[in-house]
Amino acid sequence: MEGFLGASYLWVKAAHLIFVIFWIAGLFMLPRFYIYHQPVVPGSAEDRLWVERERRLRTIIITPAMILVWIFGLALAFNIGAFSEGWFHAKLAAVIALSAYHGWAVGYGRKLARGYRPASDKALRWMNEIPGIATAVIVILVIVRPF
Repeated sequence: MEGFLGASYLWVKAAHLIFVIFWIAGLFMLPRFYIYHQPVVPGSAEDRLWVERERRLRTIIITPAMILVWIFGLALAFNIGAFSEGWFHAKLAAVIALSAYHGWAVGYGRKLARGYRPASDKALRWMNEIPGIATAVIVILVIVRPF
């Protein structure tokens, strides 16, 4: 492959996909954790266990994976000159939206840790669908490149 990545292009692409899988898997798990954590009595032993599980998922898996997705993804985009492609603009918008969702999820976990439960169970269940929808949209944009 041409571009500044040269022979390492496929390795960077593989790394990008690996960390996308880690990030999305974590984003599937975290809202589910919140659904189970929500009814627990704030300050209880069970509450503290959920807070720790969620913190570990965010700090060990999800956030590092998101950062690496962005690093490898931008390297790939610059390498192939994707910034002039319509499909890439749509993908970039979807990834930005997914990153915003990630930020919401981190913030919601901090609220739960403080004993605040602002969302209903139904709202959390709907929020749990966002990573799957975003993944489907992004995969279609990258593989099909409809525009």
